[in-house]
Amino acid sequence: MKDTQVDRRRRRGIALTFVCLATISWARQPSTGQGLPPPAPLIRENATVKLADHVWAIPDFNVGLVPNVGIIVGSKATLVVDTGLGPRNGDAIVREMKKVSANADVYVVTTHYHPEHSLGAGAFKGAKLLMTRIQQQDMTELGKTIQDAFASRSALNAELLNGVPYPTPDILFDREYRIDLGGVHARLLWRGPAAMHTRGDTMIFIEEDRVLFTGDVVMSQRVLAAQNTSSITTWLSTLDELAALRPATVVPSHGSIGDATLVSRDRAFLQMVQERVGELKRAGKSSDEAVAAVVADIAPKYPEWGNPSGAAAVARAAYAAAP
Repeated sequence: MKDTQVDRRRRRGIALTFVCLATISWARQPSTGQGLPPPAPLIRENATVKLADHVWAIPDFNVGLVPNVGIIVGSKATLVVDTGLGPRNGDAIVREMKKVSANADVYVVTTHYHPEHSLGAGAFKGAKLLMTRIQQQDMTELGKTIQDAFASRSALNAELLNGVPYPTPDILFDREYRIDLGGVHARLLWRGPAAMHTRGDTMIFIEEDRVLFTGDVVMSQRVLAAQNTSSITTWLSTLDELAALRPATVVPSHGSIGDATLVSRDRAFLQMVQERVGELKRAGKSSDEAVAAVVADIAPKYPEWGNPSGAAAVARAAYAAAP
């Protein structure tokens, strides 16, 4: 029995290495100029914008390790989507929230376990934190390793994340959870158990305003961030479901806020990669050859997403699952 547990720990350690390498590679953003460091991963205050009758967002301005934050305000309660990289960022979100809401009751939902989405949660005193069961499992099994990796990237990151514990949820759910905020309803969606960006990816649809917060299941201004365990098939079916909601506004975790074309564009990319990689694998080509083809031929069709090499992880995930 002990040998089995050791083997499991070793396999988990290998998986953690792949996850962290993939995430760190994705999170790196190009510098703002030759030789200049990237912008600090800080939520920008006094930048909150109104998206719909009940919905506000704090844009990320395409800064690495800064999420697009959502603030949904009903007559009874407020919901915040994602919390920033550590309590300092969480405090900034709280200040912005109080500018648009006087509600005493606050809910917080994290789209996934990565530090820039979850580790500012401690700033929301008295709020009720919601997450899927598998996201809590991600935090327990994978959180510390990726937190340390992010902290090692800069002195500021280390300061923001120093000693910060992963949050404890007040409400756990499977598949779906609906919140009545008073005059507006938030529908929380999880579509596992297969992983997309992570195993616990959570999406939030604001029903009356038709605003969709996608987490990293939809991206803007960068390639979708897959990992070695990602299921492209699950990702495609989830994007189909999100498109069927007919959102008027789509808020990805990172990059410019847009409309439903963000969903359809990501879906077209994944479909193209899945089909091309499948053809190459059936023709006897290696994973490296399939990756090279995707990076050379498919990724450049999406220049607004940055470096085409970012598509390598998606290609490898598609290759692993291809018949």
